[in-house]
Amino acid sequence: MKTYDTRAPKKPTNLTINSDLLSKARKMNINLSATLETALAERLRTRQKELWLRENRKAIQAYNGFVEKEGVFGDDIRTF
Repeated sequence: MKTYDTRAPKKPTNLTINSDLLSKARKMNINLSATLETALAERLRTRQKELWLRENRKAIQAYNGFVEKEGVFGDDIRTF
């Protein structure tokens, strides 16, 4: 599942950052836009996963309870 549209156009934005951190990143030729985009995408994936788990908690618990009680299809025939 895609977290966001990677083909969407870039949009300029303003933000604030620790001046020492910025200076050191520039000296190391770190691409700020790419780094922020990567970090934001990872944070977004994490938050979406947390939200999905929270929204589906009851169904997951019900399924796990069913499997604990009844097992899963093929338990009696698999050899591993």
